[in-house]
Amino acid sequence: MPSKTYPRRSFLAFSAILPWALRARGATRIPVGLELYSVRNALKQDLTGTVRAVAGIGYTCVEFYAPYFDWTESQAKEMRKLLDDLGIHCYSTHNNSSYLAPDQISRARDLNLILGCKYVVMASSQPKPGLEGWKAVADSLNFAAEQLEPSGLKAGYHNHQAEFTPDAAIRPIEILAKNTKSSVMLQLDVGTCIEAGSDPVAWIRANPGRIRSLHLKDWSPEPGKGYTVLFGEGVADWKHIFEAAESVGGLEYYLIEQEGSRFSELDTARKCLDAFRAVHPS
Repeated sequence: MPSKTYPRRSFLAFSAILPWALRARGATRIPVGLELYSVRNALKQDLTGTVRAVAGIGYTCVEFYAPYFDWTESQAKEMRKLLDDLGIHCYSTHNNSSYLAPDQISRARDLNLILGCKYVVMASSQPKPGLEGWKAVADSLNFAAEQLEPSGLKAGYHNHQAEFTPDAAIRPIEILAKNTKSSVMLQLDVGTCIEAGSDPVAWIRANPGRIRSLHLKDWSPEPGKGYTVLFGEGVADWKHIFEAAESVGGLEYYLIEQEGSRFSELDTARKCLDAFRAVHPS
């Protein structure tokens, strides 16, 4: 086959754009990580060894949960070095609601900055009864956002079943979305949304740009299964969830979460990542 030649000007232009094109292609790859509550028992036994194992499985990011708050700054720096050495990231942490309160939020800020996070997520809340209680939660998230944003961090909220369970015909999650700053991430836990009877695709599409991370937790209504099913074994419509998250939700990264299964914690994490890659190969 005869070789094709290019004018020198075209060659130089192509050479100039090629590195940018390769970087752009790489930039479109969505990180998939593990919420480390999924390996909580292994984590208690060997923190650094478990983080290494998670990276070895192929996860590109992790999400630490409440126990990280007990670390000293020195321990947080050691963990950051480990993450850097492994080439993985911690984009967010899960926090008790008290960690975002006035007396502790500066510590949350400092630890998350050391870890290289972007979001400080309220993992759950205990509001007073009624919709006014949820408005108070929204106020606390706005306070957290105001305290964190000057440092480059953002606040977030993670739902469970309660937020999608109607109260006086209104779902509390709607109160939170309506009454918080648009910069507050609404981290969607898919499984609990489905169990509460809501449609995760509809929720994502109703809140463009705010569903910046998802917990990919499946759920089955079959007796005895619930959240013990692996990713892809439940009733979640992952194809349309991914489409909505990536086209409308403003998705930045995925996090697999597992509350327990018929396999060991690390085997479960490995099997869930394999199943994710089978349906989301990018």
